[in-house]
Amino acid sequence: MILALDIGNSQIYGGLFQDGKIKLRFRKTSTSGASSDEIGVFLRSVLKENSFDASEIKKVVACSVVPDVVHSVRNAVKKYFNVNPFFLEPGVKTGLKIKYKNPLEVGADRIANSIAAVHEFPQRNLIIIDLGTATTICAVSKEQEYLGGVIIAGMKISMEALETKTAKLPTVEIIPCETVLGKSTIESIQSGLYFGHRAQMHWISKTISQECFGNDKPFVIGTGGFSSLFEKAELFDSLQPDLVLKGLYQALQKNS
Repeated sequence: MILALDIGNSQIYGGLFQDGKIKLRFRKTSTSGASSDEIGVFLRSVLKENSFDASEIKKVVACSVVPDVVHSVRNAVKKYFNVNPFFLEPGVKTGLKIKYKNPLEVGADRIANSIAAVHEFPQRNLIIIDLGTATTICAVSKEQEYLGGVIIAGMKISMEALETKTAKLPTVEIIPCETVLGKSTIESIQSGLYFGHRAQMHWISKTISQECFGNDKPFVIGTGGFSSLFEKAELFDSLQPDLVLKGLYQALQKNS
């Protein structure tokens, strides 16, 4: 079995692969001060509680946008699984042609998403929208060129900014809204978060399509923790919540 870990700013998103298929998904709060023992014990516990044997983990693949956590995760995997983890980082094989001015700046999670996207939807121009702590919108050509992207504040960051930077606005539950006009302060904030984000994604995706692909309409993929909120918003051609995990798995295969 193969364990895949996406270490994000808010959470560690994990998946267990067996025979190329995901058998288990889990999430843990991502804390920069977490020790290797805390992480290792959690990983073994979550496997045990779901009736999987940690001794059957033969490989671990990971990507991280939180440098402070990498050392702890690496040591946790070595100590508790007795394997050296493979990290998706600059210099490894991806199958992509990175067109960023500085390829080293592209987040590993965005690369993992792109690897999975070109594998799942080959020979298509792609736009990948990942709704996490930040919302990233990336363009990948049918020639497997990573063309670049856009980074905007995620929905949770936007909500926290309203809460901390204003005197009276409360924290609200982030939900999909049916009508734009709110009838209360809470409804108004929820509407602004949902429709504001929806409008940004729609306009940015449309503009990227015009700039990069002309009349060749791209295939739009939605992923990330908040992507399911927009499942019925007609923004995505395909919703792929496990895209980053699949990308990590494919990266491991390319570098085995």
